[in-house]
Amino acid sequence: MTQEQQASVRLVSVSKYYETAAQRVTALENLSWSVSPGEAVALMGPSGCGKSTILNLLGGMDRPTKGGVFAGGVDVGAMNERQLEDYRLHKIGFVFQFFNLIPSLSAFENLELPMLMAGLPEDERKQRAENLLDSVGLKAKGYKRPEELSGGEQQRVAVCLALVNDPPIILADEPTGNLDSNNAKIITNILIDLAAQKNKTVIVASHDPKVVEIFPRVCYMRDGVIERVS
Repeated sequence: MTQEQQASVRLVSVSKYYETAAQRVTALENLSWSVSPGEAVALMGPSGCGKSTILNLLGGMDRPTKGGVFAGGVDVGAMNERQLEDYRLHKIGFVFQFFNLIPSLSAFENLELPMLMAGLPEDERKQRAENLLDSVGLKAKGYKRPEELSGGEQQRVAVCLALVNDPPIILADEPTGNLDSNNAKIITNILIDLAAQKNKTVIVASHDPKVVEIFPRVCYMRDGVIERVS
């Protein structure tokens, strides 16, 4: 399988329903959609429109009610739990609104942890962590714990954390939600550059027009469907 096939993602006639005692809530309705390697795509829409559901399905954290979810030609929804763990560790990088850094560990140690889980040798872990922190201008602050970093710096570390195992797919859910406008622009440009320069498949969910307007492709969602693309 080529690198391009490994990185591309597709939803094929996907519906996702959540059942409660009183009603069925529709998160996605018969959605077909794809993103190619090297693309940075923003999902735009109000809360509850289905943006996070798409990320959860592509990230293997949820399964569709109907339809197929594919990454690199592999049906993610058909994976067992062990396969999903391996998929999330090696194929997916997550960036969240809340930085998800371990408070007691330094930035450098936060980056080392998933590489340790993936079985990388110590020398490679240290070199990769240093290179990633250097790429976002934080090499000199690698020894600092999250509380000693600004919000923008923490989110840059979080982006590095998503990249440590060199996954082909980056999923970001409101990654700038806790940042000021300047840091939001920095993080957004880092994510877009990952697609253009590293051939990553980058998908960002946001409700902030100032964030999504930077993206070369924006999909506008409402009520579980994509209404338009610009």
